[in-house]
Amino acid sequence: MQLAQTGEALGASYRFGERVGSGAVGEVWTVTSADGQTLAAKVLRPEHADDPSLIERFVRERSVLLALKDSSIVTVRDMVVEGARLAIVMDYIAGGSLRDVVKGSGPLRPADAFDVAAEVFDALAFAHSRGVTHRDIKPDNVLLNRPWSERATGDVRVSDFGISDVVGEKLRQTTGLVGTPHYMPPELISSGRSGPPGDVYSTGVLLYELLAGRTPFAGAGPDFSVAYRHVSSRPPRIPVDDKVWEFLDLLLSKDPARRPTAADAAATLRRLAPRVADHAPLARVEAPEDFDDVERPATMVRGSFTDEDLSALASAPAVQEDVPLPDLGEAGSATMVRSLPRRDVRPRTVARVDEEEAPPFWRTRKALLLAGGAVLLIVAMIVGFMVLSPADKSAEAAGAGEQLSAQLQDPALPTGLTISRNASYSPSSGETRLTIAYSAQKAPLSGEFLEVIPGLSEGDSCPAATWEGATVSRNQGSITGVDVECGWKLSELKIPAGGRVEVTATVPVAPADQKALDTWLSGGSEATTAAMQEPAVMGTAYPVQRLLGVEVRTPSRVVTPSPLKITLVPVWAGGPDELNPLYISPASGKPSQMLAAVTGGEQGLRFSDGCGGALAVDSSGLTVTALQITPQCTVRASVGNFTELQSPSFGITSRENAGD
Repeated sequence: MQLAQTGEALGASYRFGERVGSGAVGEVWTVTSADGQTLAAKVLRPEHADDPSLIERFVRERSVLLALKDSSIVTVRDMVVEGARLAIVMDYIAGGSLRDVVKGSGPLRPADAFDVAAEVFDALAFAHSRGVTHRDIKPDNVLLNRPWSERATGDVRVSDFGISDVVGEKLRQTTGLVGTPHYMPPELISSGRSGPPGDVYSTGVLLYELLAGRTPFAGAGPDFSVAYRHVSSRPPRIPVDDKVWEFLDLLLSKDPARRPTAADAAATLRRLAPRVADHAPLARVEAPEDFDDVERPATMVRGSFTDEDLSALASAPAVQEDVPLPDLGEAGSATMVRSLPRRDVRPRTVARVDEEEAPPFWRTRKALLLAGGAVLLIVAMIVGFMVLSPADKSAEAAGAGEQLSAQLQDPALPTGLTISRNASYSPSSGETRLTIAYSAQKAPLSGEFLEVIPGLSEGDSCPAATWEGATVSRNQGSITGVDVECGWKLSELKIPAGGRVEVTATVPVAPADQKALDTWLSGGSEATTAAMQEPAVMGTAYPVQRLLGVEVRTPSRVVTPSPLKITLVPVWAGGPDELNPLYISPASGKPSQMLAAVTGGEQGLRFSDGCGGALAVDSSGLTVTALQITPQCTVRASVGNFTELQSPSFGITSRENAGD
């Protein structure tokens, strides 16, 4: 069933043209914008759009993808949410994909393969520097600005950045796989996680395919057999220069830490290019009958499989009656989005010893020695129990019957938030009652807050909690961008300026002593603080706890008399966030939720003249007008608890001199 129809509207700005592609995630259509421009739109399939949290992830990724602008990346123009339809609108690249080239031409000239792979690495280097990982590099997602016969350097465009993050989860353990088995890095298969080194590995697979005409682990068996070879097998050597093979083997290293960065890989390919400048394409390399195993393949910790399971899968025929393994289609180019199948694992059979070859165990000298040792051990245990048991039981009873309590107060945050925690353990209930008090200083604070409640000991599972005083749900890292274990999201809190709000959680943990309670309480506080100060976190979640500062931005020169455009940029642990401004003056529409969270809204915001009368501020304190000519001027701002803010210097000129 098609997800759209020719001529149908997409949002308010686009109209569908022709369907140009289809895959596991969605369909690709040409669309025409309101100004007549031809673009492409990837429309996600309904089974993905039906996920309620996906829309939030979709919106969260929007600012990241719209900012990912580089000549080697297909530019995302818009993201449309229209009822149950989700679509990513991007530049239309007319030259086709690298998959078309591989199908039509087979192995490429090494010089051409190097050139294309280097440009893919360029795109990845740019994206990785912006904190974005692709996770599904393959020929289908490498597009050409012109047909291959007309191609020139600089025509490569990498597409579908962010699709795996919208459909799957970024750098998180999963219960299934999102990707294409022929190109999956081993760490994604063994642990469910993949980052920038995984992109480098997948591009190494792509380069191998461009040179050899097939991927390194293509061969007999279903897609999971192919996937497991990434973990367990060595890539078969192909007839290329030794230095080229050494580099290719490094790209395909099982250890992510051994692989080069994308930028280094691009530089190395260009350095090696003269060695292959005159080389003809290789003859298509056929898959070997057997693959050489690595000495110690990575342990599979997917939960759905044991090593024994996957070894069986690796040698399985293409069809197995007891394990329904899906086929990904020709060339393994389809992105797989599905859970891993489960198999019953039977215990191994232990071989029996023939009684004629060995005497009964009870007649051996070893058995007699073990029996004698056991008797001595039993006597020692009885004596020890008699001597130590009363004291131990008394101590245990004293610990179990002791009421414990602990208090902790965190330093005040830049927004004026102070968090204090009080934990009290009741032996009668076997539970700990945690009271969290949130206090505000100069400005009212509101919105969502994060609280981490860890297990009592390292390795314990996250405990359940019964909450009072707030609307509480589990933190979902795929939505908030904050990936932390045992995190809770507290919503709809409103703390008045100078006021205090308390929230309580009853947690089924029973600390053995005062030290255990103190450690548990401080562990939750430290984990919460660390999550809020993580530089890699992108997005605007939990602004009251994450906002470190506010930058006041203005144009470098303005014309008198005219309103002064002022942008308040939030500063997180990872730096200023120009994509999600806190406020823009003159304002249109409602203030941002971030501003409401850290100041209570526009009433907590004021601008003032920083250059002796050259600026006029209206009675609301929110609109500033440039009045007098001056070479240097600044505007001051007060934003909630941030009271000493000032813009960089800018000039005010007249309209007559504006063009000078």
